Amino acid sequence: MLLTREELQERLIALHQASLELVKDVSLETLLKKIATVACEQSDARYAAVGVLDDDGKLKQFLTVGMSDEEVKRMPHSPHGHGMIGVLMNAAHPIRLADLTRDPRAVGYPANHPRMKSFLGVPIRAADIQLGQIYLTEKIGQNEFTADDEKIIQMLAAYAAAAIQNARLYEHLRERDTALTRRNEDASLLNDIGSTLTSSLELDEILNRTLALVMNYMKVEAGEIFLLEDDKQTLRMVLHRGQAAEAFWTQNRFRVGEGFPGLAAKSGEPVLSDDLPNDTRFLREAVVKAGFHQLACVPLKASGNLVGVLGVATRGQSPFDARDVQLLSAVGNWAGLAIENARLHSNARRLAVLEERERIGMDLHDGIIQSIYGVGLAMENVQHMLGEGEGQAKNRVKHVIEDLNQVIRDIRSYILDLRPRQMNNENLMDGLRRLASEYRAHTLASATVNGAKAKLDSLPQSHSMVLFHICQEALANAAKHAAAKRVSVNVWTTDERVIMEVRDNGKGFDLDKKSKSLGHGLANMQTRVRAVGGEVDISSASGEGTTVLVWVPRKTSA
Repeated sequence: MLLTREELQERLIALHQASLELVKDVSLETLLKKIATVACEQSDARYAAVGVLDDDGKLKQFLTVGMSDEEVKRMPHSPHGHGMIGVLMNAAHPIRLADLTRDPRAVGYPANHPRMKSFLGVPIRAADIQLGQIYLTEKIGQNEFTADDEKIIQMLAAYAAAAIQNARLYEHLRERDTALTRRNEDASLLNDIGSTLTSSLELDEILNRTLALVMNYMKVEAGEIFLLEDDKQTLRMVLHRGQAAEAFWTQNRFRVGEGFPGLAAKSGEPVLSDDLPNDTRFLREAVVKAGFHQLACVPLKASGNLVGVLGVATRGQSPFDARDVQLLSAVGNWAGLAIENARLHSNARRLAVLEERERIGMDLHDGIIQSIYGVGLAMENVQHMLGEGEGQAKNRVKHVIEDLNQVIRDIRSYILDLRPRQMNNENLMDGLRRLASEYRAHTLASATVNGAKAKLDSLPQSHSMVLFHICQEALANAAKHAAAKRVSVNVWTTDERVIMEVRDNGKGFDLDKKSKSLGHGLANMQTRVRAVGGEVDISSASGEGTTVLVWVPRKTSA
């Protein structure tokens, strides 16, 4: 039955008003419900449905009007896009049937589906792209849908296409905004962690602050960090934060390949579970009893090498998504580098302590011990002088007492600040002359110093101290081992070097056994001079004396 002009005008006005409401709605699900409802009202249909396709042309959403919730529940599944639905999904024009049951294309209805006879299907298209379809069945009061119904629903489909595109655009923009927000949050977290990791070289602080930031960002109730032991096969828990600590500490060591931490360590990849109670890989029953459902472990790496494992656990049901895993992996790489840097810093500090101990040992050997030895030699001379005259012996004892007082001052200096005396604020040549003077006083042997003071003014203090200590050691060796009667110290310069020669006429020694003859003294000489970029050479032969030749650069290396 054809509509009168007045009836058609009323339906068009009603359709226009309904379409205005459609384009206002930006929620796709609500929009589809409205489209189906308006279609029912405009065509007097008992049942209506609206299907929407995804980007691949497959049925993505299917929403119905007219069936009760009980009727929907009785059907085993929603439509899959077969039968008449599938036909209309690939059609460019409407399909109108008086009796759907007689059409051979009408197949694939699920069990308990309501009986439907009259049918009108209209594709929802935007240009040449089909977005979805409007399905109408069971025309109320008539045996079939009319041509006017078809035209009205076609117009509705055009409005629906614009509304669906609008809703999809809004949904896309909202998803994009959400993604940008999450990326900003991720960047903020990584920035915070980066600041944390670069602001400290203390391992405990790095571990605590990193785990706290991760847990707060991911909103999990517990977190833990394992570090790889020296055997490279054992992971030991070094930190737990959050709830149920006693449950997690029930097993705080895992072998590589054992449990979640061990699996993450072995594979070098994140290991996740969203069902801990039924996951046979998870080994801590107490954690499950504490109510935790999910856990994620990521390896901590530095330069591709395993450092440890970071794990987070939650009682929540929402699974960790790909973004969470990606973020944890990034944190794992950053934290691994920071842990390695902290360990290297700790090793460097230990090495510095050892080097300082070695330096103190050298200074004690080259300074105070040599001074004490000189006092001992002087006391031997006093013993010989006692028979020659009381006045001379007393004078000698006075000098010995002064030397002992100086040794006491040096020892006190070491106790107070662990620093040897710095040539008593003398320049190099004055310091060498004082050493020679002390040598003469202690041994009664000849000792001379030759060199140009003015040409040494630009020599760095550290280099002057090296020459001073090597001269001190050479003179001590001449007194202890060589029984020399004459020693000469000669200093000269070139454009690039300062060279010092200490020559004695003592007993000499076998060069092949020099390490045994000179003990720590030779090692100290070599260590000192090489530290400033110089070299030392010792030549000697039995009965022919010894020569120590040493040079240092005039400037410190860049």
